[in-house]
Amino acid sequence: MRVAIIAESFLPHMNGVTNSVLRILEHLDRRGHQALVLAPAVSRARDERWVMGFPVRRLRSLPLPTYPEVRMNLVTDDLIVDHLRDFEPDVMHLASPFLVGPPAVRASAMLQVPVVASFQTDVPAFTTRYSAPFVQRWAWNRLRGIHQACDVNLVPSRATLALLQSAGVGNLQLLGRGVDSTLFHPRQRSTNLHRDLGGEVLLGAVGRLAPEKSWEDLGAVADVPGTRLVFIGDGPRRKALERRFPRAAFLGFLTGHNLAAAIATMDICINTGLHETFCQSVQEALSCGVPVVAAGAGGPLDLISSSRTGWLYEPGDMADLRNRVVDLAGDGGKRRAMGRAARTSVLQRTWSAVGDQLLATYQRVIDGRVTVKSGTVEEVE
Repeated sequence: MRVAIIAESFLPHMNGVTNSVLRILEHLDRRGHQALVLAPAVSRARDERWVMGFPVRRLRSLPLPTYPEVRMNLVTDDLIVDHLRDFEPDVMHLASPFLVGPPAVRASAMLQVPVVASFQTDVPAFTTRYSAPFVQRWAWNRLRGIHQACDVNLVPSRATLALLQSAGVGNLQLLGRGVDSTLFHPRQRSTNLHRDLGGEVLLGAVGRLAPEKSWEDLGAVADVPGTRLVFIGDGPRRKALERRFPRAAFLGFLTGHNLAAAIATMDICINTGLHETFCQSVQEALSCGVPVVAAGAGGPLDLISSSRTGWLYEPGDMADLRNRVVDLAGDGGKRRAMGRAARTSVLQRTWSAVGDQLLATYQRVIDGRVTVKSGTVEEVE
């Protein structure tokens, strides 16, 4: 099949959306399918024109003023139609559509190409951090219009499915994410790195250092005796967090084996985000055999078995967050037991299995074998 992927974000900027698109391309290549990627331009020097042998066509974009790493696509219906007409796709996949969503769905209608969309970024929730409250209502209206025009809307967690159902979006299908359990493995733990970071119980905060991640909440655990905070990631809040947590270590943005080694070297991973649609960093920590303490909201609800693979604390309850971290920090045996259970919990969540489910969804929308019942997509036998 021929799959046109229109991404709201892509290389060279690495984030959850980019990572998911790369995994889709890997699977399409593995199964012998063809793909075209339409993605925002950053600069001629940094924009890859081919990825994994697939062409990437760049769309004019501008940096978001409050977060320049995020690009705003500036594209017309006609331009998307021209790219798609040349490629002749069997199906379009919109990766976390927002700004590029409306022209993309209009282009799909003009060319009569079925559309699958992934809801991956809770843009309306993020707007409350970056802009005036009325913008959230506008963002929901925009997203609702985009997703209602799609044949299938993929959501990564049950919490996200419920969120979209409550917002009046239908055509929903649950599709989680895989994890590379060979790369993210307990054997990646580095005794040398642990020693270099102070040899204390290391509390890892993994992800984008941005306002929506609520990393300031780690003030509740920054002074737990015998522990040290370690931030793995980068973003617009880094300087503020360095001032807020002067004892913490900041390892910056890491990928591949360096990322896996850093996560596996943590003793506890903590996620304070309240708007995670999935939270791949939690899944990678579990795969590394590291117990996770996370806010009991969004994607982590599907990933963490509280008291078995980590702890879910009451969102916004800083005393509960502290108590959960203190519980694990003071009990190495419990950390190791939870770590073993964490590793086991994700071993069946392979990218290959997720990719095959996605290909089956593509084929169903191409064949017209999709119907909607109670807002959730079901296959027609």
